[in-house]
Amino acid sequence: MTRVIAGTLGGRRLVVPSGPETRPTADRAREGLFSTLTSMRGSLDGAAFLDLYAGSGAIGIEAASRGAATTMLVERDPAALRAIRENLASLEPAGVELSGERVERWLAQPATQAFDVAFLDPPYADPVEPVLRLLAERGWLAPEAIVVVERASRRTGPGWPARIAELQSRRYGEATLWYGRRS
Repeated sequence: MTRVIAGTLGGRRLVVPSGPETRPTADRAREGLFSTLTSMRGSLDGAAFLDLYAGSGAIGIEAASRGAATTMLVERDPAALRAIRENLASLEPAGVELSGERVERWLAQPATQAFDVAFLDPPYADPVEPVLRLLAERGWLAPEAIVVVERASRRTGPGWPARIAELQSRRYGEATLWYGRRS
């Protein structure tokens, strides 16, 4: 069972789509993610948070629960979209929006907002570098924005584009979170 870990919605249950297409970030990794973000930038109060390949929406909803002013979830898988819509309807997190477009297509449009934190959890087999380039080059990242990429621990880290400097990584069993900062 997946729950919101902390904040105003802490302890509330989340619907997670079944099937191999969606791989929810483990509670331990989510807790580590938000602890690391807090250590790097302070609280999320007032932040703009972007959750790409949102799955169940757990990361973005957690960000909203912890004080992000705006959160954008981008996910195209139909089962995941149903789960996200159900989670948003039952939890009613403030400032959360959802797009059902393909991530690359959504990022290719003119940026409507610069995000303070961007989290990417694409299917492990998919290359992440084209998405990182779009984030860095299309105006989606605020100055000093933190970018986090979740990948399988058995894989090497992402190839960061020139405008994003690698900071660190943290391993949580089968998943590793890679952190970068817009420079």
